[in-house]
Amino acid sequence: MSTRFQVLLPALALVLTSAVQAYAQAPTLQEQLTAQYKLVKMGSDTSGYAVVDAGTLLEIKKGGILGVPYSDSSILSTKYEGGTVHSPNTLLTKGIGFGMKKFGKEQTTHLFAAGDKVYPSKIEVDVNKDDVALTIVACDTCNKTDPPTYNKAKVVFQFPKGSLAKAGAGDIEDTIGQLLSISEDTQQQDQGAQQQGDQGGQGGQQQQAAEQQAPPPQPQAEPQTIEKGQTTDQVQSELGKPDKIVNLGSKQIYVYKDLKVTFVNGKVSDVQ
Repeated sequence: MSTRFQVLLPALALVLTSAVQAYAQAPTLQEQLTAQYKLVKMGSDTSGYAVVDAGTLLEIKKGGILGVPYSDSSILSTKYEGGTVHSPNTLLTKGIGFGMKKFGKEQTTHLFAAGDKVYPSKIEVDVNKDDVALTIVACDTCNKTDPPTYNKAKVVFQFPKGSLAKAGAGDIEDTIGQLLSISEDTQQQDQGAQQQGDQGGQGGQQQQAAEQQAPPPQPQAEPQTIEKGQTTDQVQSELGKPDKIVNLGSKQIYVYKDLKVTFVNGKVSDVQ
């Protein structure tokens, strides 16, 4: 082994190691799409299924997506390719008994219409098949469906052969958006929450500013004091002129709204 090759070998190993680490750390297409679309969390109790945590609200742009009740264990896929929705053949649901365990009974299905709102519940990326599958669940409160059904559907977005391995997350999202676009209601809710937070902050600032501008509280006045032996002039300086004066010679009674002051020989002898 030449000396020159021995010198280059460590540098080459370092480059290869860095490349492997960078590749390992790069987020996969699956991870990027999952970060873009928040998945809904469903739960169930004695009353049935319910949305526990809402996901990204999507609006269906083209009709034809075939849905089934959320309780069904099997689901037929709707294919989206070249800008066209390919609904599955509903005849396939006859005689199979998906999730019903009763041979010969037709599965209940539902065709979603354009404008319906749904949540994503699962994202699957298959690079070998060049497709991305998105499972969705109906937002019954958004669609005003009563009683709620929580119908679900699986949409397979088919891409040209060999293109998915080279495609970026943005390209995939653009294609998904042709059929399932992020609803403006979600954006308005986010903006409303932000505005509410801003208004709350402004309200707090305004309240703080008002408190700072408010005049300081006035010191409490000293209580009026009447003591035995005070003269009539001293009492009037504290209480003001009486409403009535009862003159009994050496004894006088000053009548106020809430008390009576009795004077004997011009000095306070009693207060009632």
